[in-house]
Amino acid sequence: MDPMNNLRRLGMVARWKPVHLGHAAVLEALLDQAEEVVIGIGSSNRYDLHNPFTLDETAEMIRRVLGDDGRYSLIPVPDLGHGPRWREMVAGLMGPLDLFVTANAYVRDLLQDVYPITHPVRLVPPERRIPLDGTAVRKAMARGDGWRPLVPPPVAALIDERGLAQRFRREFGLATLALDTPPPID
Repeated sequence: MDPMNNLRRLGMVARWKPVHLGHAAVLEALLDQAEEVVIGIGSSNRYDLHNPFTLDETAEMIRRVLGDDGRYSLIPVPDLGHGPRWREMVAGLMGPLDLFVTANAYVRDLLQDVYPITHPVRLVPPERRIPLDGTAVRKAMARGDGWRPLVPPPVAALIDERGLAQRFRREFGLATLALDTPPPID
């Protein structure tokens, strides 16, 4: 049986920081596949190098991509630092699902006994797949250029309107660029 047939409710948790073109394709595919979609904003309790946008900023990015469709809900999903507790929390927050979508092997392993699971690439038509990750977008943002073509125009507008790129560079830019820097040779 194809897990993509007759989906009423499906869910996904990701950090979405920031929402980029690859995320937009996945978000749109989620809505194309099910009557109702539960979108979890992961690491909702974190504001750090890997989570440089707040819960509200991230939710607004998603809303700007999906509009006011009415078929999706956004839920904060905090990090707990404890996989089994996180699994129970996610199951409680999301409720019954016909399918859970994740590209994260750890999340897949945690939830495979709770939900049927698929990888997001299975939902996105080949012509819409964009191989991109948030780290690449954040690195471009840290450099101060080249990030706008990597995010949907409404997300770029939000980032510009609120000065989020400048704040990101000020708070996390050097640390983000240092992620690629090999340690010094003594």
